Amino acid sequence: MANLSPVLIEWGIAARAIPCQQESGDLHLVRSGQDEALVAVADGLGHGAAAANAAAAAMRTLEMCDGESPIVMIQRCHETLRSTRGVVMSMAWFQGKDDTMTWLGVGNVEGFLLHRDARGMSANEALLLRGGVIGGCLPRLSASVVQVGYGDVLILATDGIRPEFADNVNLEDSPQQIANRILFQYGRDTDDALVLVVRYLHGKGSATARQIRG
Repeated sequence: MANLSPVLIEWGIAARAIPCQQESGDLHLVRSGQDEALVAVADGLGHGAAAANAAAAAMRTLEMCDGESPIVMIQRCHETLRSTRGVVMSMAWFQGKDDTMTWLGVGNVEGFLLHRDARGMSANEALLLRGGVIGGCLPRLSASVVQVGYGDVLILATDGIRPEFADNVNLEDSPQQIANRILFQYGRDTDDALVLVVRYLHGKGSATARQIRG
């Protein structure tokens, strides 16, 4: 029997700027409704105001996109950011009508989808990242679609977070608890850092993630 919720996702965010800067170049976007949700994390190149301005421009562009595919959204960001330092970014688009998540990434914002397998053990799938810079050298884009189930957890993290965090996540914790713990335990003091944690609240139980198109 399907799990039905008035919202499609719940989420938590933890972030901090590099100690020598007042502004962080790592920003996020969450836009969620009953049937669809868009989440993204952008890392402006470098540090300080110029990096923050580039990341903010990317988030504003995504806010204005309506009904477009994730690939088109990235292309629109690329055109907007040509006069900036540029960003690296990963994003995911959840669709409740068929319990799928479309995700893609340009650069080094890590993405992991964590779930319970058929034996109840935690398992994860990593986002395939394409090298390049949005606003600079944009690679040929490729998005993957995976099935998601109730309770599956998506984590997007900038390179201010050490990537080994994915092996030590308690899926019973709330998204905010997970985000706080990852930043505290795996955040680097030498870079801006941001981690976004999203839990899917629709679908038939905790599904094993399976690529269905890419």
